[in-house]
Amino acid sequence: MNFQRGRSQEEPEINLVPMIDVLLVIIIFLMLTTTYSKFSGLELNLPTADAAKQAEQPNEIDVAVTSTGQVLINKSPLTETDVKAISEGLRRAAGTRSEPLIVINADAKTTHQSVVDVMQAAQAAGYPHISFATQAPR
Repeated sequence: MNFQRGRSQEEPEINLVPMIDVLLVIIIFLMLTTTYSKFSGLELNLPTADAAKQAEQPNEIDVAVTSTGQVLINKSPLTETDVKAISEGLRRAAGTRSEPLIVINADAKTTHQSVVDVMQAAQAAGYPHISFATQAPR
């Protein structure tokens, strides 16, 4: 039995306007309270190996560092791998040449310290020009 004959029954509805207002306030709050931190770090521009190989220069000293840390200067191995011994080897290899270019060929699996030792030895010997050899990707 319907006791409310003249009245029509109202459909329930959800009003979205207050919900949108609340969401906008939350978004504004999050935007204002979020900190945008920039991590400090070194920006490195690494060289690419796409260039064609240059002809060998007569003023180059080729230094190879193997994965075990052994140092070879112009394909002759050194008995010791400390900075002083490498520096002496560089001076012997340079002979009378002034300011030769030191080309470091380091194995990909060698330790970073071995390469730094060669760089320090070149600096101690008075040779500021250092280059790193790379190979093109296969």
